Amino acid sequence: MAKRVPIPKNGVDYRGKIVLAPMVRSGECPSRLLALKYGADLVWGPETIDKALIGTTRRENPVTKAVDFTRISSNGAKNPTLHPDQRESVIYRLHPEREGKKLIYQIGTANPETAVEAAKLIAKDVAGIDVNAGCPKPFSTSGGMGAALLKTPDKLCSILRALVQEVGIPFEIGISVKIRILDTPEETQDLVRKLCQTGIHGLTVHCRTTPMRPREAAIRDERLHVVRQTCHEAGVSCLINGDVASRDDAMKLIEQYGVDGAMIATAAETNPSVFRAEEAGGKAPWEQVVQEYVQTALEVENRFGNTKYLLGQMIPGKAGAYKKMMAAKSYTGIVEALGYSDLVNIAKEIDQRLEIGAFEKPKMTKAERKAANKLAQKAKEEVEDEKKKNEPPLSSSGSISKDDEERIKLQTTAAGIKRTAEQAQLDMPPDIARERGPGSVSESASTLVV
Repeated sequence: MAKRVPIPKNGVDYRGKIVLAPMVRSGECPSRLLALKYGADLVWGPETIDKALIGTTRRENPVTKAVDFTRISSNGAKNPTLHPDQRESVIYRLHPEREGKKLIYQIGTANPETAVEAAKLIAKDVAGIDVNAGCPKPFSTSGGMGAALLKTPDKLCSILRALVQEVGIPFEIGISVKIRILDTPEETQDLVRKLCQTGIHGLTVHCRTTPMRPREAAIRDERLHVVRQTCHEAGVSCLINGDVASRDDAMKLIEQYGVDGAMIATAAETNPSVFRAEEAGGKAPWEQVVQEYVQTALEVENRFGNTKYLLGQMIPGKAGAYKKMMAAKSYTGIVEALGYSDLVNIAKEIDQRLEIGAFEKPKMTKAERKAANKLAQKAKEEVEDEKKKNEPPLSSSGSISKDDEERIKLQTTAAGIKRTAEQAQLDMPPDIARERGPGSVSESASTLVV
């Protein structure tokens, strides 16, 4: 019997699975739920930078039944914590009832410590943590993340080992990694061998090199063979990614190349029903899928901008509904443009909660933002002055009492947590350092690219 790394109690075996690939903007909650409805065995969430998650608060939404990881949106204020009326930005949203243990959280990271810190926050809600070592986009590679990790294999291995030991084992979930093929079979095999020695349970190989773009055909040559062979020798499951068009196509590739599973990306972005086998009905008409997507987006209160982007991918550009949808500025506008009269009332409710369309609040002018920042700074200075007044006096021996020392320690810790959250925003690449996530956030807020 072939060697197999044991699957953790709360994890999932990648073998025999056709899964949704991690896609920025296209892998948010409603997209994942629709993929699962049409037969995806597992779904990867969009790459989320570790520092984006650090400092968030986990909240269970009683209306949508989703779990949101949120932080206060600054809306242009330099110190948002001093503005109690600010809305919270959703950094990551998942749906326990409908995704269950079929969700894999993909993390963007270049540091073992921050990777572990972020992963611990979400580990109990997912079936696994996957490290992105394949994204070629500058917002990822410029920070030493994504495909840049392929050039620093020792760092990548240290991240994986840390996640296995400090997250995978304690939470009993799987740790995996997604890579690209390298220039030669020898280089590719050497990298995969090192990765498989870190304790990971799965590895996905995107059959393109880092410089290649989606329009270039995936490469399934000797490099894919050595990846599969090296993974199997170590007992690690091996998934294939790149130009996988449907479930039936994926099954053929699995048989042809001897891999354990396959990941669908672009095809699922356009139409999630590609996960349905031909014998079960195959790919559904776009009209049907679009209506189901809008319904799902409303149910989870998906960020309007993200919903509109996905509809732009799903509705053919030549369709009459396309231009009407693109002109919409709210969910009410979308359902009216698409003729979904039965969804108008719920769309209005969601618009009101998200403060968009007819319910959008007036935007602050530059002068108003400047005044708000001045007030915030003044309030901050008053808080600092008050803290100084309340500082405990030194004892006769010149030292602080044990009780006061403990109080100061707690204050320092709280301040440190706050700085960590602020630093997470500052350190994130522009495409990720967003002020608005995929959920209940005002459209007037500063944009956070999903």
